[in-house]
Amino acid sequence: PGLDVDVAQLLEDMIGDLTAVPQPIEVKLFSDNVGQLDATAKKIAAQLGKIPGVVSVRNGINPAGDALEVHVDPVKAAMLGLDPRSVADQVSAAVTGSVAAELPQGPKMIAVRVWVPPGDRAEIEQLAALPISDGHGHVFPLSRVATLSQQRGQPEIDHENLKRMLAVTARIEGRDMGSTMRDVKKLLEARGELPAGMYYELGGLYQQQQLAFHGLTIVLLTAIALVFTLLLFLYESFRAAIVVMIQPLLAICGVFIGLWLTGTELDISSMMGMTMIVGIVTELSIFYFSELSEIQAESARSEQPLTLREALLAAGRNRTRAILMSTIAAILTLSPLALALGRGAQMQQPLAIAIIAGMFVAVPLVLVVMPVLYSLAMRRKSL
Repeated sequence: PGLDVDVAQLLEDMIGDLTAVPQPIEVKLFSDNVGQLDATAKKIAAQLGKIPGVVSVRNGINPAGDALEVHVDPVKAAMLGLDPRSVADQVSAAVTGSVAAELPQGPKMIAVRVWVPPGDRAEIEQLAALPISDGHGHVFPLSRVATLSQQRGQPEIDHENLKRMLAVTARIEGRDMGSTMRDVKKLLEARGELPAGMYYELGGLYQQQQLAFHGLTIVLLTAIALVFTLLLFLYESFRAAIVVMIQPLLAICGVFIGLWLTGTELDISSMMGMTMIVGIVTELSIFYFSELSEIQAESARSEQPLTLREALLAAGRNRTRAILMSTIAAILTLSPLALALGRGAQMQQPLAIAIIAGMFVAVPLVLVVMPVLYSLAMRRKSL
């Protein structure tokens, strides 16, 4: 009795411990009505357990142990010349102690706490006989002015943002987090699930993932904007910059296809790979355009200048080997990580798969799609 068994992968559990909540699903229920909060937590936990893929559901009610409540009768206390505050202070001093002095020990001050020995207040009868003084030399037992009652199974009290809170948690097995959380939201948003005055928030690894996705999306958009600005300064042409910028955007589409084909979830690691693909594909495109600029410059000095189509084909022939070698080297380097070979490789497997998928589509994009788009853009310019 009282033993809870929780089974999880070691790496997943370690990452969860770093975020303070090991479970991916955490439903925080907020209410000032304690009874209503406990009942709703049990109800939500029972319904979460019915969602496919949701396992190890806990209602968040954690017993902290038994408690002893002391109810001071203000009438009896007043008849003996006492008030409830003074009685409570004396009981607190006897049970938890009061700091009578402080002694220096090295650079610190050690408090000297005076209290009733634990053996003299271990039983409820001993605490009922605790002497209470009225400050004028009269001493009465605590039972003369107060009633003692034992409360069993007192739960832990958690607050967040100054609001009473219970956290219903669960793990996910055999499903991705996105579809599972959609079912959880559908359950919580159903009419009548939460009583009036109670609201919920989603925490746990899902909250951390959403915050990370938001930040990485901003990073990805910023990277695209900075790369486009760099291309404008480099080529001094909106048409050329747009043509080059289209390639990493199409490569990102290839990343999504690669993740779908391999059954890999879109997570923080794969989004980091998308951000890196923007820079890698742009670099390959710049290689091609640098060669094209050199060919056009030499052609302009010759007696028979090359047409744009001939210059594009020549640049492709000259840069095919360099682009292919760069792509093959990157794919071979990341292949062990994509295959999850080695200890801890599975953690960065989505990153490797995203980069490899982007590199696979980068070669035809740079050598075929980009020259076609550039020739169309220049043809319209000449028209």
